[in-house]
Amino acid sequence: MPDAAAPAPGANGEVPLVEVVDLAKHFDVSKPFLNRLLEAEQRQVLRAVDGVNFTIPRGKTFSLVGESGCGKSTVARCVVGLYRPTQGAVLFDGTDIAGLRTRAQVRPFRKRLQMIFQDPYASLNPRWRVSNIIAEPIRAHGLASSQQEVQSRIDDLLTHVRLTPADGEKYPHEFSGGQRQRISIARALASNPEFLVCDEPTSALDVSVQAQILNLMKDLQRELGLTYLFISHNLAVVYHVSDWVGVMYLGRLVEWGEKRRLFRFPRHPYTRMLLDTIPDLDMSGRDRQPVAGEVPNPINPPSGCAFHPRCPHANARCTEELPRALPVEGGGQVACHAVEEGRLAVEDRGAATPPPIEDALRAGA
Repeated sequence: MPDAAAPAPGANGEVPLVEVVDLAKHFDVSKPFLNRLLEAEQRQVLRAVDGVNFTIPRGKTFSLVGESGCGKSTVARCVVGLYRPTQGAVLFDGTDIAGLRTRAQVRPFRKRLQMIFQDPYASLNPRWRVSNIIAEPIRAHGLASSQQEVQSRIDDLLTHVRLTPADGEKYPHEFSGGQRQRISIARALASNPEFLVCDEPTSALDVSVQAQILNLMKDLQRELGLTYLFISHNLAVVYHVSDWVGVMYLGRLVEWGEKRRLFRFPRHPYTRMLLDTIPDLDMSGRDRQPVAGEVPNPINPPSGCAFHPRCPHANARCTEELPRALPVEGGGQVACHAVEEGRLAVEDRGAATPPPIEDALRAGA
């Protein structure tokens, strides 16, 4: 049963650019038919994403956070169109782009949304000069009428991401990881998009470079009015870049809310466990409960609430009944029987929010 549809973050008048409604993506991971026939096995389906709802207001950043394998990247690929959802809708400026079938239907939207990938070493063509990499979307979308105009746009983009026009004549292998990610950002900006999907854009970089890239992305958002869907498992990074945060577990959104409120008043037990992994640089002495156990097999998930095998507050209802998403004070939702029944009190963590990103990254958050 999918989560209830989530009201728009920023329901105080902010206009949503992106709305994800009841999104699901299932993968058939069965053995070949003959093997299943001989071994008398059933077809197996991996429910990577299973009923996710959220919206992103224009000019804001919505981040998805969770352990590896929880479905964050699958959501990102469904939103940008690399995967076709099994069910649900992805509304971009009011149009369900997940339902578009032909190139002619997709073309008006393609240049308005772009993706920044996790690995800058794999996402750039090593045989192309940087100028050709950045020029590709400009030419593909017919955004320049002459080579001189294309080159001028390339030079502007390289300068915008803190590189130089001369770097356009180099190949990707001549740059560091952080510089390659700047090239990826420049390529993403080449089509003048409104919406960027950022799939862990700093996780493959040295910690000394991550803060620089994040600050660059925030500067670009302010200058160009960009809207971000940001994917990460690093809570300190999420705290630095986000306006709204959604916490995913085993393909579902278990909690979402405004960034500061979610970090200060976490409600779901999983959210609390994730926050306990952040280094306590202030040495506050607060009791901490690190994440225990492992993410269950998504092919054969636990019954009821998928988090109940690892949850210290689980009871019989948690093992049998899937929790529904409930609105919480201050905006947001949480899907937890313990919260609904009042068995889990709201905890005010006060100053126990992530430290400045530079310190947190150095601490290995």
